[in-house]
Amino acid sequence: MAAIRAALPRGTPIELWWQDEARVGQKNGITRRWAKRGTRPSAPKDQRTASAYIYGAICPAEGKGAALVLPRCNTEGMTLHLAEVAATVAPGAHAVLLLDQAGWHLSAGLVIPANITLLPLPVKCPELNPVENVWQFMRDNWLSNRIFKSYDDILDHCCFAWNRLTDQPWRIMSIGLRQWAHGS
Repeated sequence: MAAIRAALPRGTPIELWWQDEARVGQKNGITRRWAKRGTRPSAPKDQRTASAYIYGAICPAEGKGAALVLPRCNTEGMTLHLAEVAATVAPGAHAVLLLDQAGWHLSAGLVIPANITLLPLPVKCPELNPVENVWQFMRDNWLSNRIFKSYDDILDHCCFAWNRLTDQPWRIMSIGLRQWAHGS
């Protein structure tokens, strides 16, 4: 972080962002449900394989997020997502985007906006990325225990879930803030 700060003009505010992707599709997971004691509620299961990916990023300190729902994970999709994040960063601020080391995150063909610096997390450490907790929350509350009728239905549910999350900045702060990363 010190090297990133030193490379920026003096006084430039830095926003700490976290990024990841989640697959949502017809072959969806089943989560726990409330039910009357002694009953076994049915849980739908689908064997079809249509899916989409939510490219999501959060800035927990500010309680904001940026996302796109796309058909696959690749460099082109990541470039589009970075442009979306860049547009959400406060004017005059610089975003440090922490992310895993997926191939499309560090590709030479990736177009990185001027107001973003990518900071890869250590390999095989998903527990360091609070967006993993965002995915779990979204699945538990808005995306599990359902059968999607079509690909468009998947897209609609992904957009609904992300928009609902970003309408609740306190939720992003609650799920995403890490004392070791923000010092508070």
